[in-house]
Amino acid sequence: MRPSPVRLLDEAWQFLGGDPASTANVVFTGRPDTLPARLPVTEAAQALAAAAGLAAAELGALRTGAAEPAAVTVDSEATAVAFTSERHLRLSGKPLGGMDPLSKFFGCADGVVRLHANYPHHRAALYAALGISAEASAAAETDPSGDPAEIVAAALAPMRTADAEELILAAGGVAFAVRTPEEWAAHEHGAALADSPLVTMRRTGVPSPRRLGALPEPDGASPLLPLAGVRVLDFTRVVAGPVATRTLALLGADVLRIDPPHMPELPGQAVDFCLGKRSALLDLRTPEGLGKLDELLADTDVVVTGYRPGALARFGLAPDALAARHPGVVTANLSAWGGPGPWAGRRGFDSVVQCPTGIAEVEADGDPRPGVLPAQALDHGTGYLLAAGVLRALAARQEDGRGSHVEAALAQTAAWLMRHHDPEEHLPTFPRRVAAAPHLGFMVGQQGELAYALPPFRIKGGPEDWSAPPEPWGTGTAAWR
Repeated sequence: MRPSPVRLLDEAWQFLGGDPASTANVVFTGRPDTLPARLPVTEAAQALAAAAGLAAAELGALRTGAAEPAAVTVDSEATAVAFTSERHLRLSGKPLGGMDPLSKFFGCADGVVRLHANYPHHRAALYAALGISAEASAAAETDPSGDPAEIVAAALAPMRTADAEELILAAGGVAFAVRTPEEWAAHEHGAALADSPLVTMRRTGVPSPRRLGALPEPDGASPLLPLAGVRVLDFTRVVAGPVATRTLALLGADVLRIDPPHMPELPGQAVDFCLGKRSALLDLRTPEGLGKLDELLADTDVVVTGYRPGALARFGLAPDALAARHPGVVTANLSAWGGPGPWAGRRGFDSVVQCPTGIAEVEADGDPRPGVLPAQALDHGTGYLLAAGVLRALAARQEDGRGSHVEAALAQTAAWLMRHHDPEEHLPTFPRRVAAAPHLGFMVGQQGELAYALPPFRIKGGPEDWSAPPEPWGTGTAAWR
């Protein structure tokens, strides 16, 4: 039997350390098949979005002195649109982005691998790993009659999946083999995550005087912003981490996204997942960049990172180092694979995490071709979960001034989802379409007219939309307002 969103919220809220009684303030509406899948994707998406909404309502009550958190509503159609936000994004009427032609499944001698080549450096690493010359790859990509997937398919066809996986990863690319749930359970990393928590939270540092000020109760003239006055440094990319920080921006935080100048973001992601944020470039490899970072950290409440574990430690951004220098700071990290386990430091994305964890096999529903989730649900769901963790950590800081560190991972969300797999469940024969229009927002910004998915949750008296369009990528100033 499929678990209800109520049950899944109860589980997620328990991992977040919330008061079990608070979940009674959440109301779920809508039909149960807006994200049709063998796994309970609709229910999990609603539950994780609700966790963020409930954590925000809880912090809002703490700051206003309300007796209990405001009511939270999570509609399944609104959630489906939010979890497929990239499909609804339009800039001046035109869609942005899409998957690279090489970001798909390829056959090998003994199975199937999925590649991820949306970023130029990952595509270049893939070609290099497979021994495809720069001339051949350039010709395939620039010739109107060429197809880069053909030369990649020919190179992969005689290889074993395990060899392709290791070869491409070693070169700095992204490739993971499709495994059955049983194979993943027997894998060293899969076994390490079998009973892993959905999210982990631990207190850090010593007590500090850091507290958030009181807020007036909403009067209907302007929404209650539980994160008003909170400053968030955002070192995240792609989808999951930016969904978390975009959610914090929705709730009133001043979110400053920092990117290295040598790593441009994809246009669609720089728009969709930066709603309400500011965006600046900072080269932390230079003394000037590190000096500016230290200035920012002195007045930062929350630091969110989404790079591979340890990648930012050399810049002083390791959680415990930050807590020691800045007592009361809340840190949060998003990774692909989590830990413990041998893959903890590997790069990864939602589409490829679905493959070794058994999801692609389950969602095939008997088809010999691998299946996929109906949305990047690992990305979006983990993003809302991480946002909920940050909100819970700020609520805890109100009590004693101590910071916290929050950890979430796409593979841990995948493991949680797979634990709720019912082998008797099958895909609906005729899934019904979701009406997106009621759940879209519209803004005019520096880049043009923007159409985008609205948030999946509603808090009574809280914000229903972002207050500002995204700042064009890398054009802002690395300073607090």
